[in-house]
Amino acid sequence: MISKTYGPGEQVRARGRCLCGAVSYEVRGPLRPILICHCADCRRWHGYACATTAAYDKDVVISDSGLLTWYKKPSREKLPSRGFCAQCGSSLFWKAPERDTISIAAGTLKPPSGLRVVARIFTADASDYEVIGDDGLAHFEHGAPPEIAALPLEPPGA
Repeated sequence: MISKTYGPGEQVRARGRCLCGAVSYEVRGPLRPILICHCADCRRWHGYACATTAAYDKDVVISDSGLLTWYKKPSREKLPSRGFCAQCGSSLFWKAPERDTISIAAGTLKPPSGLRVVARIFTADASDYEVIGDDGLAHFEHGAPPEIAALPLEPPGA
């Protein structure tokens, strides 16, 4: 689905993988700071709130041995797809159809990532067991505004 051939001078920005290692990826471009999503879909998909970064599609190379599976809820057309490993079940990716980016589950990144959590989103949807206190992060009842959710601009000539 997502692939690009890189020259020898292009640096890998981040690497990650699923629990069993059958699905791995490299990112060779900017990564967005981490957002923690409390929406019901993310809670169901991850078992709790979901922490993700994001990268441009063109900067992500996925190696999956045929085990990366994409799931999309059948109820509406413009819903995102979620990528997971069919072997170990690790949730790895979130892809909205109208965007040129892919969200990456932060827990799948190989440390050190150099990233920081900057905001909590969809806090209005948080479950009753979640206590979202003053943790120094920006809190948004719904999605993050563009200045928080957007990826850093690519360097000139990229």
